[in-house]
Amino acid sequence: MQRFILFRFIQSIFIIIGVLVFVFILGRVGVNDPAILMAGPDAEEQDIKEIRRIYGLDKPIPIQLAYFFKELAKGNFGRSYNWDQPALRLVVGRIPATLQLALLSFFMVWSLSISLGVLAAVNRGTWVDTITRTYVFVGQSMPNFWFALLLILFFGVRLGWLPTSGYGGIRHLILPAMALGLFGGAGLTRLTRSGMINVLDSEYVKMARAKGLRERTVLFKHALKNGAIPLVTMLGPLLARLFSGSLIIELIFAWPGIGRLTYQAVLNSDFPVVQCAVFISTALLVFGNLAVDVAYVFIDPRIRSFGRRGRR
Repeated sequence: MQRFILFRFIQSIFIIIGVLVFVFILGRVGVNDPAILMAGPDAEEQDIKEIRRIYGLDKPIPIQLAYFFKELAKGNFGRSYNWDQPALRLVVGRIPATLQLALLSFFMVWSLSISLGVLAAVNRGTWVDTITRTYVFVGQSMPNFWFALLLILFFGVRLGWLPTSGYGGIRHLILPAMALGLFGGAGLTRLTRSGMINVLDSEYVKMARAKGLRERTVLFKHALKNGAIPLVTMLGPLLARLFSGSLIIELIFAWPGIGRLTYQAVLNSDFPVVQCAVFISTALLVFGNLAVDVAYVFIDPRIRSFGRRGRR
């Protein structure tokens, strides 16, 4: 098991390095020249060349890449071209806003999906199951930005219950969190329902009912515990995607998080900020998947027994 974890950890490091190299090269061969954007439309060619020299943009891409990884080893992503401050400090300063949004959305997704999935499986073929399957279909078909606009129109404009933009308390969080968690909630509900249906038809659940155990005990102690194993696959990557994939939602609701900052940095060809934001997002997603792989070993005893048989 230790060798497996070490192998997956090293593999994760190489994936992050590969993504950083790809984003670095893609940014350098893009259309926009950050030196021109910083100098302004009326700047002379000499001023633009001086800006390129100061930020090292006049050097060949391999040299720029080597310097980037040398500074990255020190925890330095460079200085923002647009905001004139360290890129890491700028991105880290936006983490609390995005973290609030991701955690509330994750809590909504988790509580709603597990409840609906279990209810739909227990009441398979009834109106409860029909409503749940309709929610799954709509949730996985509708883009989250369109759902966000519908939420703004209904709860913000028509009813006036919730603010439609800005950063503030819990009332400002509700609409963007709902819009962000729609797709993840629908997918998790579908997995919960299918997993519970398979488990409820198993022999050990029938035996538990035959022994006279209460239905609640059968569902949550025996059925859900085993039916939740496939859900672990989604939990780590889901939280990472909610954290790093909120760009459109943050733009719509004017939420000052990492997604909105990344969008502004891309428009201004602010390479250090883009690379720092991509690094954090990629690391969350990759290590989220790593955590899922490790969790499988502890949750599912069949994997441990398979590993022991393989060593014999």
